[in-house]
Amino acid sequence: MPCTLLDPATARAMPWKNGGGSTVELAISPVGAGLEDFAWRISTAQVAVDGAFSSFPDIDRSLAVLAGNGVCLHRADGQREMLLSGGAIAVFGGEEAISAHLLDGPITDLNLMTRRGHWTHQVQLLKWQGTRRLENDAAVMLLLWNGGQTAVDVNAGGAMHPLTAGNGLLIENEPGQLHLHAHRPALLYVAWLNPCAH
Repeated sequence: MPCTLLDPATARAMPWKNGGGSTVELAISPVGAGLEDFAWRISTAQVAVDGAFSSFPDIDRSLAVLAGNGVCLHRADGQREMLLSGGAIAVFGGEEAISAHLLDGPITDLNLMTRRGHWTHQVQLLKWQGTRRLENDAAVMLLLWNGGQTAVDVNAGGAMHPLTAGNGLLIENEPGQLHLHAHRPALLYVAWLNPCAH
């Protein structure tokens, strides 16, 4: 399947499951699935107030801050996890009771979800300048450019795909080596998604 450009400006906006805000759905599988029956889902959201996360039983989640000063996640066991823009990625079960407390103003986050027992995912933050190679051995791969005004060029599937800040590239069933180039220091979130063996 071809590479698909993901642009938040043209993606579908929809309310949160708990009604406390809205999210921009960048990609979902299968196409047309809802919040109760998706296999995997990639979205971003603007969070302007503190509040509890929606409950997603049997879903594995990864969360990262794309813009803003950051957020503190308060877990049910009393643990706290600080997420800053361009920093750590939180991994947790969708059924876990978590509340988010903004550090200083609103944030934009990246949220990746896969249905446990059906799909798995891993998210990594790459920081580099110049040219680098990246292996793609996943059924689905996400590249989300996050940082500044400099474009990142991605050579995938025999074609060049320039990414501007906030845009992403979804690569499906296209294994092989990617070539990335950034003229200035770059931040790129990379996610590998794979179906579980049955």
